[in-house]
Order: sequence, then structure tokens, then C-alpha cells
Amino acid sequence: MTSGAISMNELFSDHIKITKWHICKSHYTLGEMPWIMGIVNVTPDSFSDGGNFLDSEQAVEHAQSLIEQGTDILDVGGESTRPGAEAVSGAEELQRVIPVIERLASITQVPISIDTTKATVAREALAAGASIVNDVSALTLDPQMAKLCAESDCGVIAMHMRGTPRTMQDDPQYSDVVSEIVDYLKRRLDSLAEQGIAPERVVLDPGIGFGKTAAHNVEILSNISAFRALGRPVLIGHSRKRFLKKLIGREIDERTAGTIGVAIALAQQHTDIIRVHDVRAVKDAITAWRAIGSHGG
Repeated sequence: MTSGAISMNELFSDHIKITKWHICKSHYTLGEMPWIMGIVNVTPDSFSDGGNFLDSEQAVEHAQSLIEQGTDILDVGGESTRPGAEAVSGAEELQRVIPVIERLASITQVPISIDTTKATVAREALAAGASIVNDVSALTLDPQMAKLCAESDCGVIAMHMRGTPRTMQDDPQYSDVVSEIVDYLKRRLDSLAEQGIAPERVVLDPGIGFGKTAAHNVEILSNISAFRALGRPVLIGHSRKRFLKKLIGREIDERTAGTIGVAIALAQQHTDIIRVHDVRAVKDAITAWRAIGSHGG
């Protein structure tokens, strides 16, 4: 037996529903193993690490640490989308994220995602070196966003959100949360295709915590196959979120273990991309879990 860590590709070789994600001129295969998206918040008010990396040099150092930990994507955001968050101007958002993206694009080949709902921000971020637009409104809040993404050939992450960050947690209700969100994402996928964004460029995100109660979130997280049935990769961003307090009774700075537990459950359901703060911890946990599971009777 050779020494060294078992590769993630070897461990996840039995996964089904392999999908391709077209990002600019590259084609990536997802489904063989969960990709890990590392969070780089360049904000003063994000719910978990707001203010920690507001300085661009600190943000770049944090991103470099995530790269060393094995992140597959860097997600850079300059506007908090926590419940009740106030909007910031496009100029302020640009000032926060562009220096970070420019620097990261010069030092790494890891794909960079810009987390924004503004076409002006997305345009400058793509020019600075980002190759993915991660829009919590599924490209609906800015009427220019779909056109920009269609013309740029970037990768797109389209997320479900009920309302806006300021209003989304005002008594969210669903008759059937999973089927309603699946229907919404299907409609968005069709609409984006009509606007020139091929399905092969799109990843779908059901939006954990964005207009959902804790019970809604648990229902979504237990039914990943319903979203993967749409034929596109599925991204889940559950890291340190408020619903974990309902599950484990922990405050934000004590939710790493809960985040890891959910990540393992997501990996078991073949979730394609998992967006987290603690890249190394989640990646190690999934690797160890799969190594044991692959030898189970």
C-alpha cells in the first residue's frame, strides 16, 4: 500500500449524475466529489465574520489561507446578505472587492466568484479576473445582470431567495418548500436559457436561510436529490447559519462542528458544491467520512 492521503477523486468515484459546468473557456466535471467554495467576505457586517477581512490585504491573506486549505472556488463578496442587511452602493461594493479580486487573479488559478446582485459590480469583477457570478437573486434584482452574464460566458450561480435580505425572514411560508423551490429554479433555468445563458453554465442554489425557517432549511437539506434532478449542479451554503442554533443550540462562533455535520450529510447526498468558512475542517471531515463509508459492509 502506498503512503499518503487518499485522493478525493478516488473516494467519490462511485458517484452518479456527473455534470459539466462551463466557466468561460473551461469545462469542469462535478458530481465525482463535492467542491468546496471558500468564503471571502470583504464586509463590515456579514453575520459571521463581518469586519474581519474588510482591509483588502487581510482579505487576500485570508483567501490565500483558504487556497492552502484546498478550496476549489473562492467566493468574494462586498455586501452582506444576512437577514435585515442594509444595501450598499455599487461604488462602495466595487471599492471593497476589486482590489481583492485583482490581487487573487494574479496569484492563483483557483476560480474566483463574485457574490453580487449588481451588474456594474459583476462587470468590473469579471474584468478584474473573476469567472463566476454568484447572485442570491438568481439574476432578477438587476435587469442588466442576465445580459451581462450572457455576453461574458462566465459561470453563473442562481439562488432562490424569498423577498430581499431586508425582508426575507419576515414570516416565510410555503405549502411545500422543496417542490416550490424546485419549480422556481426550473423556471429560472429556462428563463436564463432564453436570455442566452446555456444551462451548462448554471449552478443552482436553493438558498439556505434566505427566506426560510429552520424547519424549511432542514427539509431542503434532506432532499438534495430533488434539486439535482433538474440536471444541474447544486450548491449549498449552510456554514454557521442561524438554523444551526435551532439544531445544536450554539452561537455563531461554536457552530463549526454543526457545519461539518451538515456537510457530511450533504456529501452523502452527492451535493456538488458546499460553500463554507472552514475549508480545511470540512474537507478533512468529508474525506475521512468517505474513506470509512467506502469500506463499510
